[in-house]
Amino acid sequence: MELTFLGATGTVTGSKYLLTCETDNGTRRILVDCGLFQGLKQLRLKNWAALPINPKDVDVVVLTHAHIDHTGYLPLFVKNGFSGKVYCTEATRDLCDILLPDSAHLQEEEADYANRRGFSKHKPALPLYTKEDADNALELLVAVDFEQTVDLGDGLTLTFTPNGHILGSAFVRIQYKKTSIVFSGDIGRPNDILMKPPVRLKQADYLVLESTYGNRLHEHDDPKVKLAAVINKTVKRKGVVLIPVFAVGRAQELLYYIHLLKVSGAISKDIPVYLNSPMAVDATAIFSHHSGEHRLSPDQCSALSHTANMVNSVEESKRLNETKGPMIILSASGMASGGRVVHHLKAFAPKPNNTILFVGFQAAGTRGSAMLDGAESIKIHGEYVPVRADVELISNLSAHAEYSEIIDWLGGFESPPKKTFITHGEPVAADAMRLHIEEQLHWSVEVPEYLEKVTLI
Repeated sequence: MELTFLGATGTVTGSKYLLTCETDNGTRRILVDCGLFQGLKQLRLKNWAALPINPKDVDVVVLTHAHIDHTGYLPLFVKNGFSGKVYCTEATRDLCDILLPDSAHLQEEEADYANRRGFSKHKPALPLYTKEDADNALELLVAVDFEQTVDLGDGLTLTFTPNGHILGSAFVRIQYKKTSIVFSGDIGRPNDILMKPPVRLKQADYLVLESTYGNRLHEHDDPKVKLAAVINKTVKRKGVVLIPVFAVGRAQELLYYIHLLKVSGAISKDIPVYLNSPMAVDATAIFSHHSGEHRLSPDQCSALSHTANMVNSVEESKRLNETKGPMIILSASGMASGGRVVHHLKAFAPKPNNTILFVGFQAAGTRGSAMLDGAESIKIHGEYVPVRADVELISNLSAHAEYSEIIDWLGGFESPPKKTFITHGEPVAADAMRLHIEEQLHWSVEVPEYLEKVTLI
């Protein structure tokens, strides 16, 4: 077995891991995750560069969960020749049905906008892939139940185990004869308000482990307190609270917190709330269909779905930019890297009575990261937009486990893996995670580099 790191090294995006197995019947290639690079331009350019593997040579793709940094490259992978099965959980399949066409639509929309406004260096600007490419990729998805063992042939098996990050997210175990490797995907938190805790695993010969928060601990204050304070302060100024959210996970969590704040009287029940992300609207509805994976009752799911005015059309979205506050707008994407939220930023960031509230990790090179670092302006559609609004962060709403929670989860292993590979973290975070594991658990740990290959057995 040989493992090649095709993404999520030195960054939190672009997750792709190629597992090559020399079986008795020939070479088998399995790609675990097929994500887009996001953030810094040099990372995004990798989406356009040819992979060091031919998609036609890959037998199977396995997805840990539906987020675009783990799935968003799949339409291009299929367009370039992959035609095998794509295994995932049922909820991941349902969410991909929303996220992949939306990702394609955004890219087509941005290419069209660039061509109409003439700010692209490419003539014409082209999308990375189209909605047709996304639809073709979706036809290959095969849903698998949690803890069901899938026979991949030639002595290879696959199992998904819940990891609590978002609906459908899973630890992926691939077994070849007597040797196992587990891919953590993104690990959820033990006390998340929506998701059930990650299931503890007892064994893996090799482990590929995320490290998004490898160097940080989340604040342990109740996030509702700061959320209420930010909302009330902005409402007093008759401003707009604009919250860039990930359409799957954070959008639903924020809606539920806002619901709780209104019910308790901590914020006014009369504040209008808008969810301006068609895929977030659809993802919210999916919560009701997968009740076994989260903590909410049917009544709580209903409350979640009725907390906000659901914005579907582009015309409704544009009207919001002309609407005066106070109001709360939740809009994708969570790092302000694309989607409708960037149009809201153009409208609301220049006005000092408004607030831009971030509620999740902001990768280097994203507009979210720049604003949290105090940028006086951000570039949107080829022009610089001044940032005069308050910029706030609630860091403990992240769906990623902090390093101490990961260490606690690792404590469920009955024996150390032969090797643990730290990925999906920016360099400082990944190295800090390595150090925590070495010092506290005394495991053999490595932080691989981009395109590095390692022999497992």
